[in-house]
Amino acid sequence: MTDALASSTGSGRSNSRPEPASHTPSEPLPPARFAFEGQTWREIAHLLANLPLALFGFVYVMTALSTSVFLTLTVIGFPLLAAALMGARQLGRLERARARTLLRVRVDEPSPLPFRNRRAGEGFVTQVWMSVKDPVGWRSMLYELIRMPWSVATFAITLTGLFVAWPVLPYIVRGLTNVDRAMVRGLLSPSDELERRIAELESDRGVVVDTAAADLRRIERDLHDGAQARLVNLAMGLGLAKEKLLEDPDAAASMVAEAHGEVKLALQELRDLARGIHPAVLTDRGLDAALSAVASRCTAPVKVTVDLAVRPAAAIEGIAYFTVSELLQNVSKHSGAKSAAVDVWRSDDRLLIQVWDDGCGGADLNGGTGVAGLAERLDAVDGLFVIESPVGGPTTITAELPWRER
Repeated sequence: MTDALASSTGSGRSNSRPEPASHTPSEPLPPARFAFEGQTWREIAHLLANLPLALFGFVYVMTALSTSVFLTLTVIGFPLLAAALMGARQLGRLERARARTLLRVRVDEPSPLPFRNRRAGEGFVTQVWMSVKDPVGWRSMLYELIRMPWSVATFAITLTGLFVAWPVLPYIVRGLTNVDRAMVRGLLSPSDELERRIAELESDRGVVVDTAAADLRRIERDLHDGAQARLVNLAMGLGLAKEKLLEDPDAAASMVAEAHGEVKLALQELRDLARGIHPAVLTDRGLDAALSAVASRCTAPVKVTVDLAVRPAAAIEGIAYFTVSELLQNVSKHSGAKSAAVDVWRSDDRLLIQVWDDGCGGADLNGGTGVAGLAERLDAVDGLFVIESPVGGPTTITAELPWRER
């Protein structure tokens, strides 16, 4: 019985104790994964690409500077430096595009070189000098020089972090690329609106000089072919009349009468020439009277409305007069219009001019009717020139000028 109890007790203990768990070898943990977001990978790609691109840019800048500075003693030094700066501009453009794509930096393109906005007749020396003075090119070169040691450091840090410090790598690359963002904004973006205005004024100054030279040539040609030629004929006619005065008074009188007609024509041509330089009616009575006089010579009836409480500065008034004068000449010569209108008024700090006609339309800046020159002249004084001229008409041309008091 004792044996049975023992057996029963042993059996009960055996049933009450849990069986020991069977031991199985633990499975290895899965390898670490780089669960970085897309922007982190773009920043890593930017930092790793820094070194080869910086190496190329550094070699380009050092070679260009050393070669061009050495050759400045010869005639090819400055053109070579100008070409190098233009090449640096292209490197800067590449870096801005890369920063926009990989770093999500919003950076605008700087102003183009001023001579690209000017006519093809610009001199080679002027183009070289403008390129040598180009601040955008110089800042691009400075960027390439500064970036070389920085790119070596960032490349080493990023490459090491990929294998050693990957848990904190996103924070590291964000800090490094923030420095890159600051460099791009500081050296490769337009410095400010002043730089853009300087470039525009450089271009506009050339337009003004070219326009003034063209006007002087026109005046010289008109004097030579017009009034001067008539005065020479007049002197010759009076000389012949003087010789015939005693021999043939009737013939001499006829010559004098003919000379008198030549004098009238010469005076008219001189008046027209003076009107083309600066009409007296504009000086004495202002835009309303001067534009009415211009409109009276147009082949189509023109309604002139000038709504100005005070007169603008003489220079602005003169530009407005010649703008309307040339536009009305185009109406007479090219539009075939039956009616036209001129409106002039002031809006805040702007003088607005609008010339309308119901002609055939089709006017544009490349049409060869002088409107391109007008646009350049207005742009030279910070003005604006807009054409709306569909084929078949009507044509509406709006010009704006800055308002300046007398």
